[in-house]
Amino acid sequence: MPSYTPSQRSAIQQFIGFTSAKDSVAVKHLKAQSWNIEQAVDAFFASNRLPSGPSSAAQSLNKLFDKYRDNAKGEPDSIGVEGSMRYLADLGLSLDEPVVLAILTELAAPTMGELTREGFNDGWRQLRAFTINDQKAALANLRSSLASPSQGLFRKTYRHTFRMALSPGQRSLPLETATEYFRLLLSPPSLKWSTPSTPWLDLWLEYLTTKWKKAISKDV
Repeated sequence: MPSYTPSQRSAIQQFIGFTSAKDSVAVKHLKAQSWNIEQAVDAFFASNRLPSGPSSAAQSLNKLFDKYRDNAKGEPDSIGVEGSMRYLADLGLSLDEPVVLAILTELAAPTMGELTREGFNDGWRQLRAFTINDQKAALANLRSSLASPSQGLFRKTYRHTFRMALSPGQRSLPLETATEYFRLLLSPPSLKWSTPSTPWLDLWLEYLTTKWKKAISKDV
């Protein structure tokens, strides 16, 4: 492999891990996207045909969605808490992983533990992941993007998580709830909010619990 910077070599390996493409293909797409891994992966999948055409992709997503519905007759286009838990387990995820919040964001989940058919299908279609194995493979890219503030996924996830966590009629999150989400989203393997000299997250949480002492609005 020609000489690349450490960050470029890391991007190449991430691209290959997500797409199973060759080195040369990874480099081609990464260079075309100024080494932005998320945009390069999107461009790669956009340049390739779907497995058996759009209709087959939609059928695969609908079949997968139907597998996890809690109430197929009463709510045919919704997955509830139990179904969501089974789905995340099949992805190999536990609820204390930050990437779960990124997935719920990408799938436009209206609340914690609820998925809609439209959000599920549109989200995975955008990520070019039509089977459970495709979706497992997509996790690597989501984790990488979530840990990089330049990718935009962190900000998107942060905002959507606030909306999902609100109870009906609420405009602010209880302080205890909000601090748990801060810990989850602002610590590795998500975005690391600290430096060798300053533990910013610890200082922020200390301020909230000792000085602020009230609910958290979306503007905080």
